[in-house]
Amino acid sequence: MTAPASSRPLILVSTDLFGDPVREGIRRQYLDAVVDAGGLPVQVPVGLDEDSIEALVESASGLLLTGGADVDPKRYGEEKSEQCGEILPERDEAECALTRAALREGLPVLAICRGLQVLNVVAGGTLIQDIPEELGLPLTAHRQEGDYVETVHEVEIVPGTLLASIVGEENLAVNTKHHQAVKTPASSLRVVAKSPDGVVEALEDPAFPFVLGVQWHPEMLAKTMSRHRALFEAFVRAAREI
Repeated sequence: MTAPASSRPLILVSTDLFGDPVREGIRRQYLDAVVDAGGLPVQVPVGLDEDSIEALVESASGLLLTGGADVDPKRYGEEKSEQCGEILPERDEAECALTRAALREGLPVLAICRGLQVLNVVAGGTLIQDIPEELGLPLTAHRQEGDYVETVHEVEIVPGTLLASIVGEENLAVNTKHHQAVKTPASSLRVVAKSPDGVVEALEDPAFPFVLGVQWHPEMLAKTMSRHRALFEAFVRAAREI
């Protein structure tokens, strides 16, 4: 039975831009994962001014940053390389503003794939613009074919971290759908998981009760795999305590 709305924390969910003409939307799996964990997801439209974003954040209990296009390298002091993919400046602006506001308010933040990269950039870190170009790894090492509903490699989790307390300290099998990654972690963020080839797979901010970013897509696995579902359950639980 679904909990009554009054007991379900309001979770802001960042919006993707796609198509021509441009449309806004959120993949259903993100919303389902929040609802199944007991939260009430609310889509945040792109293009809101800072006052509107502040008002939304003040009324919410958590922020979910979703996956999508590449972050503009200008935001971390680099020029766009030929291998860097599509850039969506409006989305960058919206998500960076949301992240800054959520951190100021001390909201729980769960950042997924691109979301982890946004979190790192907002906090002052940098990104690898293209894994094959900069690390010499094959694209398929971190960008599986299809809908990424299956796990394809493991990540090594640092013991004693928030992530370890949620999913356990054993290696975790994950899916993967990215060609960018964390290069230099922000000084405020701690690397708490890596893939065997050294790519950063998770970051958290120890200064907050729940600020966690993962490079994989747990929303695609949450229905069938309890360790990935546990990420959303812990996130919503933290939001309920705000």
